[in-house]
Amino acid sequence: MTGNSTSPVWHPFTQHATAPAPIKVAHAEGARLWTTDHDIIIDAISSWWVVTHGHGHRKIMAAIKDQADRLDQVIFAGFTHEPAEALARELIELVPPGLTRVFYSDSGSTAVEVALKMALGTFHNRGEKRTRILSLEHGYHGDTIGTMAAGARGVFNAAYAPLLYDVTRIPFPVAGQEQTTFDAIDAACRTGDVAAMIVEPLILGAGGMLMYAPTALAEMARIVRHYGALFIADEVMTGWGRTGTLFASEQAGPVPDLLCLAKGLTGGAIPLAATLATEEIFDAHFSEDRSKTFFHSSSYTANPIACAAALANVKVWRQEPVLARIKTLTEMQRRRLAALGTDNRFRNIRQLGTIAALDIDVPDGGYLARIGPALQRHALSMGVLLRPLGNTVYVMPPYCISSDDLDQVYRAIVAGEAFARAGAAS
Repeated sequence: MTGNSTSPVWHPFTQHATAPAPIKVAHAEGARLWTTDHDIIIDAISSWWVVTHGHGHRKIMAAIKDQADRLDQVIFAGFTHEPAEALARELIELVPPGLTRVFYSDSGSTAVEVALKMALGTFHNRGEKRTRILSLEHGYHGDTIGTMAAGARGVFNAAYAPLLYDVTRIPFPVAGQEQTTFDAIDAACRTGDVAAMIVEPLILGAGGMLMYAPTALAEMARIVRHYGALFIADEVMTGWGRTGTLFASEQAGPVPDLLCLAKGLTGGAIPLAATLATEEIFDAHFSEDRSKTFFHSSSYTANPIACAAALANVKVWRQEPVLARIKTLTEMQRRRLAALGTDNRFRNIRQLGTIAALDIDVPDGGYLARIGPALQRHALSMGVLLRPLGNTVYVMPPYCISSDDLDQVYRAIVAGEAFARAGAAS
């Protein structure tokens, strides 16, 4: 057994029987992590896609410290506080117009759970029998029961199949074959029982960094709306600049009825999530009949410290040239991907904003491809944190990463692929 058997901690998405002992991190700054052994690791995946501006951004850290000295936590049912109120006002100004209500939770999964419950609750409260959810094949929306059901079925959730409700899968809008997707949505919606469709706008993250066009996103939203169903944008990963714009939905035009935010909401410093809804959805739950209440909460809903961090993040976006940094990183990624374009070991090289991805051509593709963990280990030996999705390697660093550090990331990909393939062949 090579796994860590001394610590009582059970780590996420980790097979402790085969994984090496976890690396203990003592300090982080910018795009770098410092271990307790004083090694430096370049964070090429933004610590699971959450860190946007960089670790330890001074303005966000200062806001957390200041808020912690004044109000740490208060029940949010029947009470409120200024960080939550101010953040809601700021979010409504930033998101596409038409989203007017903000419901706080504490993770991407709960933000999506909230959206799904709001969609079903809207039609239940109206007395309409709409209970079906549509989602894209290969999609991923979280690891709670409702979000697993909405996501793709496979190794992630096979053990929990008895708990999952049925969802209608819509074919992924492959470039040049989008009409198949549109026809499937139209056919599903004609039955009249569809409550909502949920999508990751423009790119499916855990499903393999699959990318599709803004025109396809716009048409999917149009069809769903035409039949009176709701359109949910899961921007947990795509929000806060990853795709080149503040929110990926901006690139398609139509405003979603429900928008899910988390990860970069606080710049990646502390957990917080928000689900934004239209006034129509809020009104469906607004009644003197208390049975129409939106029955959802978590103990730490709208935690003041987390809201203060998110407010500071918004100020960073307003006061600093974040979009210029994103444009610079986008171009840096483009140049390095172009250099790999003639290397036949890599295929389907692709990019969306600051996100770069490629596939390694191996016989055992998919999430459990052996080359993924081997490449990850070799990259770490070179001081780079990568976490391949099987044979799909992606680079999603904080916006502050330097050109030299990004060069090191791509050297680790090339060297790691060669090392992992040689190990697989031996």
